[in-house]
Amino acid sequence: PEPGRCAHFVLRKRRFCRMIPAPGRRFCGEHGHEEEQNDRKRIPCPLDPKHTVYEDQLQKHLKKCNSREKPKPVYFVQDINAGLKDVTEIPEKQVPLSSLSVEELQNLIIKLKKATNGLELHLKEQILSHQALQEALNDPKNGESAFKHLKQQASILGNMEKLHLLGPGRCFVEFGAGRGKLSHWVDVALQNVESVQFLLVERATTRFKVDGKHRRRDSIFERLQVDIQHLCLNKVPILEKKKLPVVGIGKHLCGAATDLALRCLVESYTTCCDGKDEEPAPKRSRAAQTEVAPHGSAGNESTTEDHKPVAGIVIALCCHHKCDWTHYVGREFFKSVGLGPVEFHYFQRMSSWATCGMRETTSKASTSEDSERQTDDTEEHEQTLSRTESGSDTLQGILSVEERKEIGCLCKRLIDHGRIEYLQQQGYKAALQYYTESAVSLENVLLTAVPSPSLIPEPTI
Repeated sequence: PEPGRCAHFVLRKRRFCRMIPAPGRRFCGEHGHEEEQNDRKRIPCPLDPKHTVYEDQLQKHLKKCNSREKPKPVYFVQDINAGLKDVTEIPEKQVPLSSLSVEELQNLIIKLKKATNGLELHLKEQILSHQALQEALNDPKNGESAFKHLKQQASILGNMEKLHLLGPGRCFVEFGAGRGKLSHWVDVALQNVESVQFLLVERATTRFKVDGKHRRRDSIFERLQVDIQHLCLNKVPILEKKKLPVVGIGKHLCGAATDLALRCLVESYTTCCDGKDEEPAPKRSRAAQTEVAPHGSAGNESTTEDHKPVAGIVIALCCHHKCDWTHYVGREFFKSVGLGPVEFHYFQRMSSWATCGMRETTSKASTSEDSERQTDDTEEHEQTLSRTESGSDTLQGILSVEERKEIGCLCKRLIDHGRIEYLQQQGYKAALQYYTESAVSLENVLLTAVPSPSLIPEPTI
């Protein structure tokens, strides 16, 4: 062990513990039970069993444990974006794909192909870049992994610029923000623009954040540590005060988190102003209030007295196998093509077949310190996917790798089309496009939406 550090060897990390023990001790508090002279018993913390505590100090520890329940922030509204409230619609027992017979699997594939018949399955490529990232993209100090993430962020900003969403007087809400790198580059792109606010939504505490390192004084960064499921943007103080148009952004927003974010923006943000359980107004009339023309430079005014607009949505999609029927915004679309929660469950699992190649990608991932810090980036998603999805569920021997990949892509497009129809019904012009090459990321589809021009109120003459 290093001088002055704990003498416990952490097998999982293949190194000694780096905590500092008390004076005269060889082990830190977490590993103090290894000292022979220490007779005090350590037990798992009842709030978080990942760490332990001395049994005789349990009550004292519970009062200051980081895992204790903290007071809810003002913008916390229980399940406001959750979606389905009738749990009877969810089947109690869901049989895994590996338990299906060949006939049952074939019937599912027939249903899938019938439902996707006539849909736009061949997405256009819109691989763009942005000047704000050119210096970083040309920096040889960045390794292959960092370069891939920079290319994705550059294309997301390029698509935002094409939709005229990079402008003054706006609040950029990054869902699943992690370290906040996407907001960082948006801020760099807007370095000469005034009145810009950033809200970084992340339910977990995050290490190595970048949002605290900005030099600009006229852009404000604020973190909202809350699950998107419970986030009411109307109650965020800065939005209550300034009434800025919102641009929702996200890079690799996993599964159900995308649906929660969409509902947060286009439903609860428009209808929930005082926290009361209100019945939403008809979708078309509400959508008509989502002002901010694509070419306009928004100020601090809202088009209506009570409702603040959503200027646009730009989200890089990810991990369809983590979608959930309860939260899914495209349930009405699924029902319209004769599908329900049972089929959704299987298609959601089968969607992972489209990215079976991630296992090879993961094995080649960089092991540098910088890569270890990228907890919010693609590698994490890829590792999770390869461990959980490309094993028993692939039904080896029944379908070839190419057939599974094709079926997985169909499942992804079907789920995404439900999201597109949902946004269209809410009054948005929505689209899907490939925003980067598959060699950069196998999760390379970008969802964009702006208020439909036909529903934006025309200026009075």
